[in-house]
Amino acid sequence: MPKNCVALGPRPSREVAARLDSRPECTPLARQMLRAYLAGMPHGERYADVGELLLGELFANAVRHSDAPPDRVIEVRFARVCDRLRIEVHDAGGGPPAVRVSSAEDEHGRGLFLVNELADQWGCCPRAGGIGKFVWALVAPAPGPTALAFGRARDVVTV
Repeated sequence: MPKNCVALGPRPSREVAARLDSRPECTPLARQMLRAYLAGMPHGERYADVGELLLGELFANAVRHSDAPPDRVIEVRFARVCDRLRIEVHDAGGGPPAVRVSSAEDEHGRGLFLVNELADQWGCCPRAGGIGKFVWALVAPAPGPTALAFGRARDVVTV
């Protein structure tokens, strides 16, 4: 197993997987599917903002940067594992993604920077069968209203 692949123990009981066309127009559909999945779980809203952003960035990267033939689909998977949301984006392209250094003038190239900054962990692994890869990210829940009200949220500054 490559060093950046995280073994998380048994697979979650409620995992969602879908195959979407490799087109930019499918990015909102992937985010909508995640939003619906999170709406059906207790405290799912605490994963929604960061989860949707990271899924959108990873899906867009798979569309834009994959060297796979254009007729290949992109598979998205998400599940809650322990207290984290695990997001996976599978494509048939080769080569791991890399965080780019971009300037303020760049209109593109910040997707993996955002993933690197906002995910608890992330990485890239080869797909089973040797064709393609998947990029995964673990998202921690945002602090709940009780934690914010009583000052127990991590990384929250009170003034």
